[in-house]
Amino acid sequence: MQLTRINKYLSEAGFCSRREADKLIDQGRVTINSKVPEMGTKVAPGDIVRVNGKTIINQDEKPVYIAFNKPVGIVCTTDSGVEKDNIIDFINYPKRIFPIGRLDKGSEGLIFLTNDGDIVNKILRASNNHEKEYVVTVNKPISSTFIDRMGMGISILDTVTKKCEVERLGNYDFRIVLTQGLNRQIRRMCEALDYEVTSLKRVRIMNVLLDIPVGEWRDITENELNTINEMVTNSIKTYKAPEPKKRNPKYDEEKAEKFHSKDTKPKETPTFSGKSKSRRNKS
Repeated sequence: MQLTRINKYLSEAGFCSRREADKLIDQGRVTINSKVPEMGTKVAPGDIVRVNGKTIINQDEKPVYIAFNKPVGIVCTTDSGVEKDNIIDFINYPKRIFPIGRLDKGSEGLIFLTNDGDIVNKILRASNNHEKEYVVTVNKPISSTFIDRMGMGISILDTVTKKCEVERLGNYDFRIVLTQGLNRQIRRMCEALDYEVTSLKRVRIMNVLLDIPVGEWRDITENELNTINEMVTNSIKTYKAPEPKKRNPKYDEEKAEKFHSKDTKPKETPTFSGKSKSRRNKS
């Protein structure tokens, strides 16, 4: 396995010079697999390197974009030490990748995985209105009221879900298209209406349809990826807190001098003219 010093990796990726890379590392602006490295740390093939949160991919390493049909029971985490039935070990991809978003352990269906961190936040942010479509089965017959209320929004998790497209498919099945991703959203929405989800399958993310058997994955096609990139071109990026404004020392000195001059100025003794008014009651 070939290892590359982090400053050399950034230089060879065309991001900056080695000297500039050392400065970025020293400032804690570089991460390897979400951890801040020490000076001289080496990068292994498949490691995810970011500068200021932006993924840096070596020119020799192509980005990976795959679509996976997750089975029930697999957990969308990269931490194999915590969860043995994790998505990374199940796929066993030769390069380091991570899921874009998540799908509950009890749910199945389409999920993306990649090593390109730049595209992740653009796809995930609900404000960007990227659609995810699901087919859901519940434990009792579906009424027209249920469909209407699901589409208008349900109060869960101290908020009201966004209006969405809902279509009845059968007595117990319906299709729903979401543009937000609250925790266990569909299950919670159903529970709020006294229904229980018995099966949940994601069948579409944006323009990519679920077209592979359970437990299998495929590369996202070039046409699919081009469409995704067009859809996220104007996406709102993750909010970044503005850097604190630098204070002007000269302004502070002038302000302090002005303040102290007010304190040292002698106070005038108030004078009164005319007769004073008395509030005493006349006897």
